[in-house]
Amino acid sequence: MPFHVQTSGVDESEIKQAVRAAGEDCRLAAERLAEAKARAVAAELPDALVIGADQMLRLGEAWYDKPKDRIDAARCLRELRGRAHELATACCVVKGDDVVWRHYEAPRLTMRDFDDGYIERYLDLIAEDACKVVGPYRIEDVGIQLFDRIEGDFFTILGLPLIPLLAFLRGRGIMAS
Repeated sequence: MPFHVQTSGVDESEIKQAVRAAGEDCRLAAERLAEAKARAVAAELPDALVIGADQMLRLGEAWYDKPKDRIDAARCLRELRGRAHELATACCVVKGDDVVWRHYEAPRLTMRDFDDGYIERYLDLIAEDACKVVGPYRIEDVGIQLFDRIEGDFFTILGLPLIPLLAFLRGRGIMAS
């Protein structure tokens, strides 16, 4: 299926702050971000089927964003180690002004307990990739070694609930069934 990737230009911090100020949880933040991104691109491409997605990491009541730098990534890994967290993952499909599909999943990941030296060696391996994703790990690579248990769909953990999205696209006749 041919597709085009386009960034939305949405100010994520503004949406997250509004959701937090309203006392809502990170699920709503992920859902609003996914929809805002899809709507922003759909405004430029009104005839296209636009997919927006976003993900928030939640540990208890705390929300985590992409680390700002290596120091922030190390802090995050120290806070996550030995504990379970969720990845609030939302996907939204927009055509024109209409939301035609929504999906939400929250995989649960449990990190094993490791020492600070392991964190430093791990961050040496992944370098700047630590700051490209919420939760400074990449389970599709060496980051899998950080975990004791993973509950949830692999693609959803990567940030896009691909299996439900493909089912939606087949149901709409956009992809062959």
